[in-house]
Amino acid sequence: MSIYDLAVAPFYDYGFMRRALVASVGLGLGAGPVGVILMLRRMSLIGDAMSHAVLPGAAIGFMIAGGLSLPIMGLGALIAGLSVATLSGIVSRTTALKEDASFASFYLASLALGVLLISLKGSNIDLLHVLFGTILAIDVQAMYLIGGITSVTLILLAIIYRPLVVECFDPRFLRSVHGKGVVYHGLFLLLVVLNLVAGFQTLGTLMAVGMMMLPAVISQLWAKTLPYMMMVATLSAALSGLVGLLISFHLNLASGPTIILTATVFYLLSLVLSPAGIFYKYLPKQRSLQTMENNQ
Repeated sequence: MSIYDLAVAPFYDYGFMRRALVASVGLGLGAGPVGVILMLRRMSLIGDAMSHAVLPGAAIGFMIAGGLSLPIMGLGALIAGLSVATLSGIVSRTTALKEDASFASFYLASLALGVLLISLKGSNIDLLHVLFGTILAIDVQAMYLIGGITSVTLILLAIIYRPLVVECFDPRFLRSVHGKGVVYHGLFLLLVVLNLVAGFQTLGTLMAVGMMMLPAVISQLWAKTLPYMMMVATLSAALSGLVGLLISFHLNLASGPTIILTATVFYLLSLVLSPAGIFYKYLPKQRSLQTMENNQ
């Protein structure tokens, strides 16, 4: 089998593969930079909680549409995610609970409610599609939605980039100098929810955060400055989508989990081969210690 048959023919011959690739690249363009900032702000687990919190809205959209209508379900997921983010913020500011604890409480309830609603009105296959995504069934409307979310993400990130960077390292300084830390925090949570909605269109609610966090972790191993980290995260997300789609096509595997597992393989390779990985940090030290022991 030639390289053309392996890497080019699936996208040239099949429109659903081309749409899936465009959706994966679009998702990486928005989710990659957002994931980097989410990681730097030590909010990775909150991102995971938010990915589950969108499920009730998707389930209500499923019930209203009477089936898997991705635009309607995406709108419902957006409303549900923003509602959970708002309620969690209110609880953390009016009670003794921290924000991560309130997020955990709401996301567990949201996940249970969403699964219950879909199981009442749909089949097990519908539930699997919502939880694990249907990237090969992406249509033009869903592509427009993902492209719109990516555009909004990049524009809004460019506008609030400096305050977000300051808040990553010294949130108290931003509040004392500018006094709008809560506003920037809310805008950033909006970007997180928007990109989780885009990820839900392709990878499902359970794995949407994977395309956001795994590339971000990979970028931290390869880059030292924030702009380069965002570039590496975007490229690794897009490459994970490309390679994952090809593997799933040739081996007849589920596309969403294959993409996430491909990103996981890139992460494991980065742990060993990157400048901050095991090979460059651990082995040279061991060799120098052995050399010093031999000299003594």
